[in-house]
Amino acid sequence: MTIDRTPTGALPVIKPLLGWRVLVPRGGKWGDGIAAKLRALGATPVIAPLINFAGADDQAALDAELEALRAGDYGWLVVTSATTVDVLLGQGVRLPEGTRVAAVGETTAHALQLAGYPVDFVPSDHSARGLVKEWPDPGGARVLVPQSEIAEPTLVSGLRDRGIDARFVSAYRTVGVAAPAEIVTEIAEGRINGLLVSSGSVARQIAEQFAPLPDCTVVACIGPRTAFDARAAGLTVHRIAEERSSSALVRVLAEYAMDPDDHCPPVVP
Repeated sequence: MTIDRTPTGALPVIKPLLGWRVLVPRGGKWGDGIAAKLRALGATPVIAPLINFAGADDQAALDAELEALRAGDYGWLVVTSATTVDVLLGQGVRLPEGTRVAAVGETTAHALQLAGYPVDFVPSDHSARGLVKEWPDPGGARVLVPQSEIAEPTLVSGLRDRGIDARFVSAYRTVGVAAPAEIVTEIAEGRINGLLVSSGSVARQIAEQFAPLPDCTVVACIGPRTAFDARAAGLTVHRIAEERSSSALVRVLAEYAMDPDDHCPPVVP
């Protein structure tokens, strides 16, 4: 941990990630936002998107479900990612009065609100399991869940187990993106100290493109489900952000850096 000295009389500024280079595996607003949080803690963010998103394999099925949503056939819309919000905007979806919206995670809820969609429910446990456990409408209104084509069935199957008519539709495809050769070299040489894992898809790309990782490379995952996927891909997980938010993800990395007995010192180029 490093403390920046400020002018006399001012409180010191703690920058626990000073000297750290941290891989940010997604670009766009998410990548820019998390990069800013890292810089505030002294780190140098290295933005290298490892996944991208493409249109749904079955666009006709998606169109049909979104038309049913517009017509009021669904009492609830469940959104689990900001990418789904982009799909809704791209399709020009306007929700009818009376249709409620549930969001998994603060990041998703924020993206919905920025796009002009109401958010009626966010589970305190920011996960699919948390949403199922805390579902606020046991009365049985139909639920539409547009997700990635490789999304785990936890949410839909969990709601169905509770007797709720929940329907999944593929809203987009997740595709891998090759990291630049210089990033691959930096990771192999230990010159990138931390890797932020924001999803199972990112975890699999890290394993495919960079494994084996140097012993001193720290892997921080957003949420227990992502950590499970990372371990399944063969990665060692050092920290798990229990909240599914970018702030929590950066925070657990900083907490790791502040424990002098728990990590290697950062490698400064």
